[in-house]
Amino acid sequence: MEMIDLPHGTVSYRAAGPEDAASPPVVFVHGFLVDGSLWSGVADLLAAKGVRSYAPDWPLGSHRRPLPRPADQSPRGVARQILAFLEALDLTDVTLVGNDTGGALCQYVLDTDASRVGRLVLTNCDAFDTFPPFPFSVIFKLLKGPRRLQFNLQPMKLRAFRHSVLGFGLLARRFDPAQSRSWIEPSLTDAGVRSDAARFLQAVDPGELNDVSTRLAGFRGPVRLAWGTADRAFKPALGRRLAGAFGDAEFVEIPGARTFVPLDAPQALADQIADIANATSSPKEPT
Repeated sequence: MEMIDLPHGTVSYRAAGPEDAASPPVVFVHGFLVDGSLWSGVADLLAAKGVRSYAPDWPLGSHRRPLPRPADQSPRGVARQILAFLEALDLTDVTLVGNDTGGALCQYVLDTDASRVGRLVLTNCDAFDTFPPFPFSVIFKLLKGPRRLQFNLQPMKLRAFRHSVLGFGLLARRFDPAQSRSWIEPSLTDAGVRSDAARFLQAVDPGELNDVSTRLAGFRGPVRLAWGTADRAFKPALGRRLAGAFGDAEFVEIPGARTFVPLDAPQALADQIADIANATSSPKEPT
């Protein structure tokens, strides 16, 4: 794990792949109550293809370094944190890849400043006023507050509950118990992390994301939606509608995958990311 100090706080991230890669860099954006390890399988597959990627732990409840209290934890604020990360590492022509809540954050990034983003890949994610979808719209209401978050996460200590439909069970076909435990541990044990997570949930506004969707067609880079067809939360119909909002996005079905496409179908997703990056990038000029 590497760390970088940004205006809003310190971010940990995993980098994989050659530093002198000819392909554009890939930056991953995960969802609520998971961290950058969600992308590890995809990152390793991309590295084997010669693609450099970055998987930060965004401050969404599974990060291990609380942010200073003044940090803006609204979705728009987290999008600015993503942009600060790109700027700090001087990443340009980025292939931005989002999943779950992270897909919504990618939309906020484009709406805020798309100058460093060359192309976009979205897997199953929030869109329009589906932010979040049922049943997570109910679950998130139970977590809106540090004390409520700590109390309602207690059952997640049990693997059976954690991997049930009341936990992560709807999101993937299978989980590594140690990984899923590591996702909830920070919010269970650190009051600062709980505060960051609760402030994000309190600022989620489906109406605002719906408004952002009206401007997505202004992004001129290639867009591909790699959508798991077995998802009961973010159904394919939502993905197809989101593709239409961009005007010229490609919609690709990932059979059998649920929300966490990076876990259920890492090879298929890595292939889609590498394909769109290599098809739209130009070789680096020699220095």
